[in-house]
Amino acid sequence: MAKTRAKKTRSPGKAGKVDGGDEAGALGLCRRIADLRRRRGWTLEKMSAACGVSRSMLSELERGRANPTLAVAFRIAQAFEMSLGELVDAPAGVHRVDVIRGDDHTYHFRSDRTCRIRTLSPLHLEKSVEFYEIVLRGGGSLRSLPHFEGARELLTVRQGKIRVRAGQDAAELGTGDSAHYPADVPHAIENTGNDEAVLFLVVTYLRD
Repeated sequence: MAKTRAKKTRSPGKAGKVDGGDEAGALGLCRRIADLRRRRGWTLEKMSAACGVSRSMLSELERGRANPTLAVAFRIAQAFEMSLGELVDAPAGVHRVDVIRGDDHTYHFRSDRTCRIRTLSPLHLEKSVEFYEIVLRGGGSLRSLPHFEGARELLTVRQGKIRVRAGQDAAELGTGDSAHYPADVPHAIENTGNDEAVLFLVVTYLRD
């Protein structure tokens, strides 16, 4: 469900660790975080205030003693006004085919009793596009603050009944319907039915 470029209001629930492909990749991510902080001229305290991650956790990450969860990486990316893909940015050419397994909880961005968000796009590949699978329980909703200017979302309903809100506008969607709307205004996806709704969401960002 944002970053960053994307500034989502959702709070990631159980999330797996971001994996650069191997131990070297994970260490490279930790070094990248440290390098980005130093380029900004930030102390650990200032970065902690910017991203909401504790100073001690940031210190552990920078020293390669911890691997960030997806939720932590998302907050750090927000602080640097980057996408998750730009932050992770694993070396290209390691694999020609990237596979995300359906039972791989590493890519569960959020999972609670009302909503599950699964990232479908490899984090190190996509720079201006993100692809998610969203499952909303009956009556569940996903509400978001504006993303960066020019951001848009394309939502397709695989099953269920959905109401999409973008600013002051709203639309009702059913199975097989799609909606394209601005995401640089407050927006929401609401399950208006009693049954589980399954959705596919593509988020796009303008590139400078």
